[in-house]
Amino acid sequence: MTNDTYNSRTGQGTSRRRRQAVAVAVALLLAGGAAAPAVAAGGHTAAERPHGERGSLVSVTRVAGFDRPGVTRWLTARDMDASSVRYGVTAYRLTYRTVDAHGRPTTATGLFTLPRGGDHRLGLVSDTHGTMVHRDYAPSVGDDFGRVPSYLNAAAGKAVAAPDYLGLGQGPGVHPYMDTASSVTASLDMLRAARHAADRLGRPLTGDVYATGFSQGGQVAMALGDALQSGADRHFRLRALAPVSGPYDLSGEEIPALFDGRVNNTSGLFYTSYFLVAQNRLHSIYKDPGEVFRAPYADRVEALFDGEHTEEDVVAALPGSVKELLTPEFYARMQHPTGALKEALDANDTACAWKPDVPVRLYAGAADTDVPIGNAGSCAAQLAGAGAGRIRVLDQGAVDHFGSFAKSAPQITRWFEQTP
Repeated sequence: MTNDTYNSRTGQGTSRRRRQAVAVAVALLLAGGAAAPAVAAGGHTAAERPHGERGSLVSVTRVAGFDRPGVTRWLTARDMDASSVRYGVTAYRLTYRTVDAHGRPTTATGLFTLPRGGDHRLGLVSDTHGTMVHRDYAPSVGDDFGRVPSYLNAAAGKAVAAPDYLGLGQGPGVHPYMDTASSVTASLDMLRAARHAADRLGRPLTGDVYATGFSQGGQVAMALGDALQSGADRHFRLRALAPVSGPYDLSGEEIPALFDGRVNNTSGLFYTSYFLVAQNRLHSIYKDPGEVFRAPYADRVEALFDGEHTEEDVVAALPGSVKELLTPEFYARMQHPTGALKEALDANDTACAWKPDVPVRLYAGAADTDVPIGNAGSCAAQLAGAGAGRIRVLDQGAVDHFGSFAKSAPQITRWFEQTP
């Protein structure tokens, strides 16, 4: 990967390109119907609630606004098809109450975007983003590619809720990367927060949810769909699913691809180090980093994933490949997972283990060397095996990881427009 290329893992550009931020069956606590705080004229509040229902609002802050020509220019400047733009958009950062990966009360943030026009009551798109390491790349903070689906879908006439996830954006703590369960709870609570904010902003929601997401967020979107269809919140009805290039099958596709050449060395190094550090906080894969990582990397790898380092920082501080990073013993164990490592993989391999009653389109790129297209095929087969119909895998052709997102995002907006 050269400095001229787009970083397809996190959606961040390298130094020669502008910064770009794109990139389970879960037991869910049901939140009460909390009222949202009022939004002051000018768009900024910090109204505290006296108690902490999940999804209740802590604050609403206006972060961006464009008229129709302005949002068209914003999208075309990022080489996005803006043909579906009909309205201007206004975007808000929501701070809301949720729970962390251990079920303890915390807060999270996310981007809530409304069209400037269209129907009074709005359908809601849930957009879950791809892998990010620096907290400021998250949609409610970073003004770049992480906002593309929000602006596309809002400009076409729907409200959009884009969670930052735990530990990203302006939420506390560190991000539990690839912990699908906590990403789903944060995403579900973002939908609840969006409902409260929409009421206060005078644009109530219909309850219809259209779920999409890219890369890590593709997996989250599938698992969120399962939660919504299972009745996790009575206010929402799942209508369609359109994830892009998600790592739906870690054990059967993604991990084997690290070792057979389908995942490029830089991406494999980045994903593997991030996954092991984050999952160790939840599953105790190792007691000392030296059990997993070679010297001198064992002394530095955990500190790289604190939410304050960029992907460039991470890659520069590590060797060139997974084989150079891991001890020989753990490198072999990655190919035949056991114990806590297998537990971590199994916990995140159930996003497609259900039967959707709604149409599903799985978008993927044939030349993707971050998340190989076999993940989409595996997901489709798992859904079909559960008896689901209306499933399509849409091969976007010879495009890389970010290319699959760039090509798919406008298509998904148009499909959501056509789906009742």
